[in-house]
Amino acid sequence: MLEFVRPFSIAAGQKSPAVARLPQAKSRLRIVLALFAIGATVNVYARTTPGQYSVTKYGAKGDGVAMDTAAIQKAIDAAAKHHGTVTFKPGTYLTGSLFIKSGVHFEVGEGVTLMGSQKLADYPVMPTRVAGIEMNWPAGLINVYEQADVTIDGAGTIDGDGKVFWDSYWALRKTYEPKGLRWASDYDAQRPRLVVFYKSHDVKFGGGLNLRRSGFWTVHICYSDKVAVDGVVIRNNEGGRGPSTDGIDIDSSTHILVAHADIANNDDDICLKSGRDADGLRVNKPTEHVVIRDSIIRAGAAGVTFGSETSGGFRDIEAYNLKVLKPVPNGILFKSAHTRGGLGEDIRIHDIDMDGVATPISITMNWNPSYSYATIPPDQKNYPAYWTVLTTHVPADKGLPHFQDVHIWNIKAVGARRAFSVSAYPNAPLINFRFDHIDISAQTAGTIADAKDWTFSTTEIKTADGSTVAVKDSTDVTGLPSK
Repeated sequence: MLEFVRPFSIAAGQKSPAVARLPQAKSRLRIVLALFAIGATVNVYARTTPGQYSVTKYGAKGDGVAMDTAAIQKAIDAAAKHHGTVTFKPGTYLTGSLFIKSGVHFEVGEGVTLMGSQKLADYPVMPTRVAGIEMNWPAGLINVYEQADVTIDGAGTIDGDGKVFWDSYWALRKTYEPKGLRWASDYDAQRPRLVVFYKSHDVKFGGGLNLRRSGFWTVHICYSDKVAVDGVVIRNNEGGRGPSTDGIDIDSSTHILVAHADIANNDDDICLKSGRDADGLRVNKPTEHVVIRDSIIRAGAAGVTFGSETSGGFRDIEAYNLKVLKPVPNGILFKSAHTRGGLGEDIRIHDIDMDGVATPISITMNWNPSYSYATIPPDQKNYPAYWTVLTTHVPADKGLPHFQDVHIWNIKAVGARRAFSVSAYPNAPLINFRFDHIDISAQTAGTIADAKDWTFSTTEIKTADGSTVAVKDSTDVTGLPSK
């Protein structure tokens, strides 16, 4: 029988939800197939007693010294022929990119660590999408690339050992920024992601997995359908602060579940994306039918983020039962730029607790200009082809992002610096946002600008300085509390 787990709320001081709810799950059948709850149809293959394929039998050493890539891949390939399970004895397995095949259960059990190689050559360069554009990029440490019916779970660890890649990024950025090339540093410093699902479907991932020190994004779900990420602990600030070590990125994908995640990193934690600028508008693939729930955010950029890659748009997104803690600067974050375009609609965010989060509600449509707007300086010659993609002109009427039909409710925030920081564009206002049962305690109330048809009910904003929310360049904003 498949096991379904009820949603729950996370209390302060409670154990990591991945650990609390998933006591060392040993079987893929214990992964929550909650995609059913969002209308997805998951193909469950009939497996009675699938064979086990131990990587040791294929030559893996597990001593943390020998390169075990080839041996592990042989076990995966053998298991794929019979819908089998790849298993590991406890140990540390040094490896480069691994490619999980259709029908495989890849079990990283307790006491097992997959340790990523620090040599970029061990990650083959492949076509993919990274940071909103299609380009060739090093494969991830764990890849489900154009595959189906894959389960990856266990109580073990997938460790990117990424500091060498963090250091290379910071060194390049230090060189690039004085040249006006801040926007190029993320693309030129090619760093491997930890786990990548690309053009794949019917994937289950989690079961208590520990994900550590990713070289770049931690879990990237791109152009995929029916993916459940349930029960992961992400720690990317060990031994340094990993730049752009996003937790879970859902990128132009559909029917996605994220549940029982416990995340501390140095950038977006759970983030929805759909392409950047001209290339994202060309692909024009939305992220839609997504549920994010029952998770805790301990460090990073925001509890839940939309953007800044918004070009393909967002539809039917629900996020709820999240706990967001200090020092996370934003609780709910929408970000884009005037070259991104895209439409976000039918977004529901509710039952969020925030403690010490600087800005509970943050919306900016002109995010990080030095990164968002790419211009090639005249003195730059012989640059890569993707620079041209990144600097392709987007007409003004296509570049403005739009968000509408957003409902935010049951929000509790204490210890905030400012309650609201909202701005868009007068000719592309944020339309039809509804807020109810909002309770925010902050130093100051903040500002809402470029809003149209916003309604507030059962809203309390308590401020240390006695201020109320300043509303600017907006129409029909009603129900905000006044002095």
